Amino acid sequence: MIKTKLIILLFLIQIQLFAQDFNVLDYGAKADGKTKDTKEVQAAIDACSKNGGGSVIIPSGKTVVIGTIYLKDFVTLHIANGATLLASPDIADYSTVTHKNTYKNEPHLDRCLIFAKNAKSFAIEGYGTIDGNGYAKNFNKITGRPMLMRFLNCEKVHMRDVTIINPASWTSAWLYCNEIVVDGIKIKSRVNHNGDGLDFDGCTNVRVANSSFDTSDDSICLQTSRVDKPCKDITITNCVFTSKWAGMRIGLASRGDFDSVTVSNCTFHDIQDSGLKIQMNEGGEMKNITFSNLVMRNVPRPIFMTFCQQRAGVDAPLEMAPMKAMHNFIFNGMIIDNSMLDKNSAIFITGMPNRYINDIQLNNIQMTVAGGGTKEDANNSIKEYTLDILGDWWPEFSLIGTLPSSGIYARHVKGLTLQNIQLKVASFDHRAPIVFDDVIQDTIGFVTVNNVSFTEKQLIRK
Repeated sequence: MIKTKLIILLFLIQIQLFAQDFNVLDYGAKADGKTKDTKEVQAAIDACSKNGGGSVIIPSGKTVVIGTIYLKDFVTLHIANGATLLASPDIADYSTVTHKNTYKNEPHLDRCLIFAKNAKSFAIEGYGTIDGNGYAKNFNKITGRPMLMRFLNCEKVHMRDVTIINPASWTSAWLYCNEIVVDGIKIKSRVNHNGDGLDFDGCTNVRVANSSFDTSDDSICLQTSRVDKPCKDITITNCVFTSKWAGMRIGLASRGDFDSVTVSNCTFHDIQDSGLKIQMNEGGEMKNITFSNLVMRNVPRPIFMTFCQQRAGVDAPLEMAPMKAMHNFIFNGMIIDNSMLDKNSAIFITGMPNRYINDIQLNNIQMTVAGGGTKEDANNSIKEYTLDILGDWWPEFSLIGTLPSSGIYARHVKGLTLQNIQLKVASFDHRAPIVFDDVIQDTIGFVTVNNVSFTEKQLIRK
């Protein structure tokens, strides 16, 4: 009798365990790489959430084609090793009920493949692949270019181990979410334009680790499209970045505040625009941000910081927001090799007249730059990021021209410290290695240029 009861108990436990898995094949998915299985996958998600949670399985060896699906509470979307979740190539399969892109002039990015709103405790995991099928032959500005994922007002979200490729635009937009963990993922987004990796807008308590990015736009972006939604308590560590644009961007969309961000133990290589692109221009406050133990190779502007005015968000008022504050940044422990690049490979930090970026430390940095600047470059008087220069565009380096410095150029900064800086210039350069323009309350200690001590007397001040 006892043996019989144990057998029945074990059977019931097995049923309960199996009931936590919702294989899309059991809900009618063909999983043949051709048939659109959107309804079947959504049925599995709905059943999983209604049952109290579990895993929706995209099984190994299968390719499941979908249009827009909606993730829900307590659902783990598990893409098994060897499985592919493939986006439909037809824009008609993408719902318009997926919120919107928050940037101005980009409504063609409003739709998305995977969407969640007000959902809690859900996950995307597995060693399989999510393929956005976002080639230009399928999606363009006229048809629309859907994002791969968008999560709105969600809580406790996990993304682990998946490979995400070929989005038609951004890989992911996380809007006003809290408690996010991203670990061990790989993103490759090169088949279309605006291929951002992870974009956290007004998010808090975010941890990103052990991931790699190969993107056609910013690999990771922190932004704030709402005044009441700060980007706060963010950690990014043990990641590898390569990008057609920036490795990390903080700001641009910057109506809300940024506070308490750490970036550590990362490598950046073969980036077209900037390694760390930090831009405040919509009226928020940015403070308390640290970067440590970073290695960069072929990254033209290892650090690019701007403080100015521009409207970025689609919901932002038409009038420009007043400039608030940008302060307390530490860059510590960086090795930068730009010896193979051109003369435009310097650190560039700029505020605006009477609107300083405050309290920046550059510590323990080894940087090699290509050199090659001319006498004309040395005498350049570069433009300010005023609205007449910006027009309707962002504060990009291309609007400025070649800097009058080969290594570090800082302008409109208050409280700048350079400590333990080793700068090497690979070929002869007519420009000064370090130039300060309207920099006050600065400190320079233990700086060398081509292994020769550089003193404050050699510093060019404007």
